[in-house]
Amino acid sequence: MSFIDSYKRLEKLCSEIYDDNHGVSSYIDEMISNPVGSRYVLGWDEDLKQLKHYRWVRNQIVHEPGCIEENMCKPEDTQWLINFHSRIMSARDPLALYRKARCPQATQEQKLTESMNYTYPQYKNTSSKPAGCLTYLMGVLLVVAASVLIVVTI
Repeated sequence: MSFIDSYKRLEKLCSEIYDDNHGVSSYIDEMISNPVGSRYVLGWDEDLKQLKHYRWVRNQIVHEPGCIEENMCKPEDTQWLINFHSRIMSARDPLALYRKARCPQATQEQKLTESMNYTYPQYKNTSSKPAGCLTYLMGVLLVVAASVLIVVTI
């Protein structure tokens, strides 16, 4: 797979994630908007730097006369893009790891809830208050009726 094809594949994935046409740029923007990401995710800064570089390389190839893959890219560049795509698909990319590190409890609870939803049927939780009130009211009426019956028979 060529560099441009690998970049397009990553661009398409990111565009689907962000539901926009900016793809990799949206991913980069989200990383930039989380300046403490490097405290939580090992390799955060390196990934951000690589993404920016590969976006620049792609733009050079597409927009600048005389810039072609052969003189702008190495096979390792293409492999990095393929690996990054795989990392996103397996939730091992910087933003996924950042979310997991920031909210480990929420992530575990969400997984538990999701597994429960798939494993067990969910039944509507009905309140017992109306039945409890009705039972209490019937009991009071029976006591009053019994009292009236006793008074009438005496």
